[in-house]
Amino acid sequence: MNLRIPGPIPVPEDILETMSNPMINHRGSEFKDILYRTTEGLKTVFGTKAPVYILTGSGTGAMETVIVNTLSKGDKVLSISIGTFGERFGEIAKIYGADVVYLKCLPGTAVAVDQIRNCLDEHPGIKAVLVTHNETSTGVANDLEEISNVVKKEYENKLLLVDGVSSVASLPTYMDLWECDVISTASQKGWMLPPGLAFISFSDFAINAYKKSDMPKFYFDIGQYEKYFKMGQTPWTPAVSLMFALDLALEQILKEGIENVYSRHKEIGQFTRNQVRRIGFSIFPEEKVASNTVTAVNVPDGRQSGELIAFMKTNYDVVLAAGQGELKEKIFRIGHMGKTTRNDIKPVIEGLSKYIS
Repeated sequence: MNLRIPGPIPVPEDILETMSNPMINHRGSEFKDILYRTTEGLKTVFGTKAPVYILTGSGTGAMETVIVNTLSKGDKVLSISIGTFGERFGEIAKIYGADVVYLKCLPGTAVAVDQIRNCLDEHPGIKAVLVTHNETSTGVANDLEEISNVVKKEYENKLLLVDGVSSVASLPTYMDLWECDVISTASQKGWMLPPGLAFISFSDFAINAYKKSDMPKFYFDIGQYEKYFKMGQTPWTPAVSLMFALDLALEQILKEGIENVYSRHKEIGQFTRNQVRRIGFSIFPEEKVASNTVTAVNVPDGRQSGELIAFMKTNYDVVLAAGQGELKEKIFRIGHMGKTTRNDIKPVIEGLSKYIS
């Protein structure tokens, strides 16, 4: 099967194999070594010297962790949405009692910095800005550096909270350089791992916000993760097999070099878009904001994505993703995170060319 959805992504065989290693004591020295080694590797990929915490959980769990550890009930926050996951970020904040101002962009577009400025000027009490770096539901990547330049340099005392679930380890991400306060991500994307781990980094400014936060938290309390990290442990039972896999995946990422990882994703993203257009399909977002982790493609007039997806699975054993929400039958998505090669994409293009002919 050629799994070409935007997560979970195909996991290399050697990483799958290492998950079959025997269990170890998660309160012992062997786990401590893995925890410290992987944490340092994660810092390199995040581009930070700030703490990074490893949680057993999903990408949505990572997003919830961001909210409950930095905000208090009644805090006014700006939620920037360019798709399904941006909307989810804001909804989590709202459920926990934040006063959410929504900035919803047109589907297939990235946020413009003037839109952010207008919102921040209109609502001077905003404490935090929530933004999705890479939106897999629409195949759009926001310019996080540009957003940071506005939020962190033009306005004072704003938290920049980033959903990097599908961007970190795939797209250029420099937490310290871009002055991001929290970035969260999850294992089933560019990390080449199965679902089940979340990674989150907090700046000093975010840690200060944590100390004042009054939102309820227990499992996702980063204070507990910091306390136990000093002992070489996690506060709750970790996914030990996934930690073995993370150790090997990070070794491979760091050996390749993170800038090379970014270049590889850029190349396969451009190749996929070019090939899709060559056979007569059109890309959903504008080229300048198209993501290099997933390509969102318009379904031809008179067709539906469900029909196309079934055709590809039945005839080519290729698994594609439909759109989400109002885009469900209007677009389909081709994932190309991790170690995706041109040979992985060519059968997709072959099948799509037959479908459209």
